[in-house]
Amino acid sequence: MNWKENRKWWVLGALAFSLLTVGLDLTVLNLALPILATDMHATNGQLQWFADAYNLVMAAALLPAGLLGDRFGRKKMLLIALLLFGVASLVCAYADTAAALIAGRALLGLGAAFLIPLSMSIIPVLFTEEERPKAIGIWTMANAIGIPLGPIVGGWLLNHYWWGSVFLINIPIICIGLIAVSVLLKESRSAIRPKIDLIGVLVSSLGLIGITYGVIRAGEEGWGDASALIIIGAGLLMLLLFILWVRRSRNPLIDLSLFRSPSFTGGSTAAGIVSFAMFGLLFVMPQYFQAVEGSDSFHTGLKLLPIMGGLLVGAKVSELLARKLGNRTIMIAGFLLLAAGYALGANTGLDSSYSFAAIWIAIVGLGIGFVLPASMDTAIGALSAERSGVGSALIMTIRQVGGTIGVAVLGTVLSNVYRDKLELDGLPSETAEVVERSVSAGVGVAHQADSTILLHTVRDAFVQGMDVMLWVCGASAALGFVVILLYLPKRASKNSKMESGLPT
Repeated sequence: MNWKENRKWWVLGALAFSLLTVGLDLTVLNLALPILATDMHATNGQLQWFADAYNLVMAAALLPAGLLGDRFGRKKMLLIALLLFGVASLVCAYADTAAALIAGRALLGLGAAFLIPLSMSIIPVLFTEEERPKAIGIWTMANAIGIPLGPIVGGWLLNHYWWGSVFLINIPIICIGLIAVSVLLKESRSAIRPKIDLIGVLVSSLGLIGITYGVIRAGEEGWGDASALIIIGAGLLMLLLFILWVRRSRNPLIDLSLFRSPSFTGGSTAAGIVSFAMFGLLFVMPQYFQAVEGSDSFHTGLKLLPIMGGLLVGAKVSELLARKLGNRTIMIAGFLLLAAGYALGANTGLDSSYSFAAIWIAIVGLGIGFVLPASMDTAIGALSAERSGVGSALIMTIRQVGGTIGVAVLGTVLSNVYRDKLELDGLPSETAEVVERSVSAGVGVAHQADSTILLHTVRDAFVQGMDVMLWVCGASAALGFVVILLYLPKRASKNSKMESGLPT
């Protein structure tokens, strides 16, 4: 392979390395929240916004980010995204007030919203159809591994340095990405030069913000919360208006004809279902390891390594098998692995060992490694180079919303079962209220009271809630299996662009 052919792999490698920061920033801050509550005197509402500002801005900006890359140049917008992410990391690291940190997290979300779809959009531009599965596998792994890596890196940094170090770790990674993109990547843009649909950008952003924020609120206040339901309803209404607008617009923000392609619709739906289940797992397992098994932050991160190991193995094996069996078969096998892994995990008991947990989360990681790259490759195969930016942004929007809804829905399931299974007879009402908030709060109260009975009750209630939640994850994997089996054609069309109505 000569230098000219090898250069595109170096570009992809640098971008994949930079994408680690996006996944890291989804989870790395969680471990620092108790420290921030003390150092910044942050309220519970402010602690919530430290995390949610990142997710909300990312969800709102993904679609226009892809369009801007298609119009103004993907290299140019990638460089801007990397610079913005680096500057935002510095703002977060040295923030001295809660408001400054929230603003920094919002800027990080904006940088991530550009970085994710634009880094994906260069794949159909740089790589041939034969090279694309490998390139998608590398990109997907980088995007996914950063999420479970966050607790490991964050736990180690917080044990040795001040909380701002969890953001400074981004800087050298971003610098590598800036140099590689500047030197190695050639500029590319859509020859059509799509106009910016300002009304579409505004309405879609309001819709995505409404749904994301409403689901986050429902996850915290319960699905009976009227404000959360009103906000979700308003978000859905905005998205309906967006679809009506797109159908009549001369220069729509997204091309609805993409959804006429079974490959695009099936692949992007599968990716959203995987994100739903994966984010739920990453939400519950740190709590299980810390509150039930008594691990500290760093060792909790280490105990999540089987997910990463399974994911890496699954991605490599699926890449090799996909050439012979096709993406459809790989995704079916992956969803079966996911369903089996979650079903096994749903039999966790209070006396279950870490060995048992390591086995079933490795199976889940293997299933994710099978489904995620294959689903992304299937969906992106329906995109022409002309619309790769906005098409990639649409795929990632579906994934982002799927993950956000997953945390809220599955978190609500966990909380409701946890509260129902608690036996708090004889406890003062104020104490019982604290115990009901979360398993961590319950364990803290039990340790303060030196009550082994209360500690057993809290941990047992949490494990029962986790089991029910994992059954729901398994059901979502079964749904993904059915979607692929019934919807995706038996032989994925090699001419997906023709299916979607896009210019080839």
